[in-house]
Amino acid sequence: MDGNGRWAKAHHRPRAFGHKAGMNNVKTITKIASKLGVKVLTLYAFSTENWRRPTDEVNYLMQLPIDFFNTFIPELMAQNVKVNVMGFLDQLPEKTLAVTKKAMAETANNTGMILNFALNYGSRAEITSAVQSIATDVAAGKLATNQITDDLISARLMTASLGEFADPDLLIRTSGELRLSNFLLWQLAYSEFFFTDVHWPDFSEKEFDQAIDSYNHRDRRFGGLK
Repeated sequence: MDGNGRWAKAHHRPRAFGHKAGMNNVKTITKIASKLGVKVLTLYAFSTENWRRPTDEVNYLMQLPIDFFNTFIPELMAQNVKVNVMGFLDQLPEKTLAVTKKAMAETANNTGMILNFALNYGSRAEITSAVQSIATDVAAGKLATNQITDDLISARLMTASLGEFADPDLLIRTSGELRLSNFLLWQLAYSEFFFTDVHWPDFSEKEFDQAIDSYNHRDRRFGGLK
């Protein structure tokens, strides 16, 4: 969800104004995706590298989940949306962690779309953690090296709870960025990509429909032939 800061600059406002506009658009796109029948919508909300930003901006970004869930949970319940949050959550501020846990608990029995936030998430760190977990089991004699498979590695990643939807069908990146930025490096192996120059706060239902339409016209062969 790129371009909040650039959007704010274009409107001659501080970066925090852009982040707030971006948060409001999360609500809009969540409802649109749910209406369209999307099974899982994963949003890269805060990366492990984002801690390098100025302290004031980081503090504001850590407040956004609190504001988001405190105002949006009733609508998520009405939409039957289930909240999931993945990442290195133990490193989050106490209040941010508490509100994410509360949101997951309150929506745990919902059976509609999964709104999956990647919060304090980094794919390389995720894969490293998975490899360490597997290595520990091998060292303890719980696993043999020939038991290490693609499926086993996937089962140790943070997306494992998403089951058959752990690997996204489509990646959408806004604001003209043309890189993965340490996001779901394992899971995106065969995903389709859609890039747009539109900043995230301006990413509307029209742009979302364009992305879905582009995906629907792709020929997905997964390395084989049809």
